[in-house]
Amino acid sequence: MNRSVLITGATRGIGRELVKQLNALGYSVFGTGRDSTLLEALKAETGCLGAVADLSDPEQVVGIFEQAKAALGRVDILINNAGLNHRKAPVTEIELGDWELQYAVNLRAPMLLSREALKDMGERKSGHIVNVVSTIAKTSQPNYSIYSTMKYGLMGFTKCLIKEAREVNVKATAVYPGGTDTDFRPEERSEYLAADSAAKMIVHCITAPDDVVVHDLTYRPMVESNF
Repeated sequence: MNRSVLITGATRGIGRELVKQLNALGYSVFGTGRDSTLLEALKAETGCLGAVADLSDPEQVVGIFEQAKAALGRVDILINNAGLNHRKAPVTEIELGDWELQYAVNLRAPMLLSREALKDMGERKSGHIVNVVSTIAKTSQPNYSIYSTMKYGLMGFTKCLIKEAREVNVKATAVYPGGTDTDFRPEERSEYLAADSAAKMIVHCITAPDDVVVHDLTYRPMVESNF
């Protein structure tokens, strides 16, 4: 059976590689991103479906799930991949706007999409929700309090989601990629995970046998030692 996937943050980095890899495996993919030019290029390259969405707007978050469901017929797999770390600052310099933006994109948006997906998947007793967290949720760093708080929150939310989802035969997975060489950070880090490698690990969770669910998967580049 052809399976369908909704991927947020699909136009760059890990998300873009997920679109390419899942499309190559025969999945029907609906991707979202903020940049219409990048999204159209991705659609042209892979044949995926998709729409622009601002995940800081809760109405657009809920709306994009309905758009994906309408375009795909149903959403079998949701991958909450979009993330934002636009401001690193010491606690004494935190500005409320930065805090609220990262909350909206990194925590509220995946919560809302997971809620909508679980309602839909739970009715048919089938589906898979994958939340891309970060290994920052398993450590701590100075100047990362905004991003860390949201990712710790997403980790806690997903742990609860895992238990509620299994009651209706829906899989839920938290993945914790380590440092990945994408344009998520301004500097190039060639020694970090390649985006396609990071994506392959997520595909590994999705393609596990039907009687297997990966609850938590942590993976890092060999060079990373901040844990």
